[in-house]
Amino acid sequence: MRWSKVLNVVNCHAEGEVGNVVTGGVFDIPGSTMFEKMMYLEERRDELRKLCLFEPRGSANQSVNFILPPTDPRAQMGYVIAESTEYPAMSGSNTMCVATVLLETGILPMTEPVTELLLEAPAGLIKVRCECSQGKVTKVEFTNQPAFANHLDKVVEIEGLGSIAVDVGYGGMTYVLVDAQSLGFSITPDEARDLCELGQTIKAAAAEQLPSPHPLNPLIKGITQTEFVLPLRRENGVLMSRNTVIVSPGRCDRSPCGTGTSARLAVMHAKGQIGVGEKFVHESIIGSVFESRIESVTQLGSYPAVVPIVSGQAWISAMSQVGIDPSDRFQTGFTLSDTWLEAVDDKLIKSRL
Repeated sequence: MRWSKVLNVVNCHAEGEVGNVVTGGVFDIPGSTMFEKMMYLEERRDELRKLCLFEPRGSANQSVNFILPPTDPRAQMGYVIAESTEYPAMSGSNTMCVATVLLETGILPMTEPVTELLLEAPAGLIKVRCECSQGKVTKVEFTNQPAFANHLDKVVEIEGLGSIAVDVGYGGMTYVLVDAQSLGFSITPDEARDLCELGQTIKAAAAEQLPSPHPLNPLIKGITQTEFVLPLRRENGVLMSRNTVIVSPGRCDRSPCGTGTSARLAVMHAKGQIGVGEKFVHESIIGSVFESRIESVTQLGSYPAVVPIVSGQAWISAMSQVGIDPSDRFQTGFTLSDTWLEAVDDKLIKSRL
């Protein structure tokens, strides 16, 4: 074997959503903050994302996390999240995967019954509380950076569909939230392809019609995801709902989506639908769940914001090495629209807008 590049990867998923973790082969990346490291990876070292996620080594239903030394001395570890078409400032399911891998592989020491971590994401410091038993992380609860509602009850014009009402919220990524029921969807697995195709169309229209800048960081992108939601309901006094996020370039998030849940909490709070401390259970298209609540309210620039707490579980599924043979004609991989919905071109991100 004559690989020119080798990455050690721990395969992991959080409630069904794959968030693999690169634990070796990327020693550090230039940057004085984790956000700067993320930008360096995007602009200068994007072949690492493609190596892990593009075919023939990866697939459309994966994300990858690069473990890096933290830049903040308070943090125990840093990480940069890379998805199919973008580098988000934050991801909840990926954070669950990172914390689980760090503890279950012994990179950071595990203390039972609870291990508390402070991790550095591009969005900032993320407080993580891990419940642990017999060497297994049985629950990961993270406190997100503040989430807020950009737009409430706006109308977006969709070609071929007409006018639809939407909300826009930020929870680490920026989401256009759409009532799935009003469009004839129940968010079931058999609807996944139709949801993806419509979700990409809605995302593109909303991004154009509803500019949604981050109030403190202009480099954080506007709308890059569509979140289809069902109406709120109560079961045994607990507030619940079902959702699916359409991850570009066109697939359903298998988990209930941590940053999507955070964005929805912000929108719900802005509409008076949930109070501080009230439990909210978010269900995915495959039936997995995240539990969440609003810890407190705050202000982010001119936006009223909330501090979300989201919890779920992640599982290690494999350990592997990813490499490149110098004679391999697909050095950084490829994508095809049969499974990726949109073929992703060499320049990140034709489809992210």
